[in-house]
Amino acid sequence: MFWLLTSLAYLLGSLSFAIMLSRLAGVPDPRVGGSGNPGATNVLRLAGKRLAIATLLGDLCKGLLPVLLAAHLGQTTQQQAWIGLAAVCGHLYPLYFRFRGGKGVATAAGALLGLYPPAALLALGCWLLVFSLTRTSSVAALSALPLALPLLAWQKPAALLPMAVLACLVVWRHRGNLRDLMAGRERHF
Repeated sequence: MFWLLTSLAYLLGSLSFAIMLSRLAGVPDPRVGGSGNPGATNVLRLAGKRLAIATLLGDLCKGLLPVLLAAHLGQTTQQQAWIGLAAVCGHLYPLYFRFRGGKGVATAAGALLGLYPPAALLALGCWLLVFSLTRTSSVAALSALPLALPLLAWQKPAALLPMAVLACLVVWRHRGNLRDLMAGRERHF
């Protein structure tokens, strides 16, 4: 059951709401405009708030639903966390879009929400605070997830290893943003 759920989570994670919703709305493919990232932040830049919110919710649900399904089917906390990680890996490296995906923040937030809602709320609060201070989505994202990990480790220690791997992948996908931050070229809102 675990491997089936992990595979399904990856396939669900491979759906790119940024690309699909942009096509449906008749706006530019987010991979060829703005930052080139197929995620909610770039969709906001290219197509506006409504499409960005729809993208954000779709990406969030890609992480949340597999974790909730795994919990419903009796998988352990650690198995749920690995399944959530599989959904994020699908978002980062989507099978359907030549393995060119987004940065995984919203999908990771969905997985975290499914595993332990207080940790997800802490991450959201941190994201909102850092974004309001810096007006930089990447800085907010890179601040939020690591802050939630200690709370998750304290309350759900079995989920720590998969979620630490997830956090490392999200940081890895932001390496270009980190270079731009150091050079003073990172995009702000």
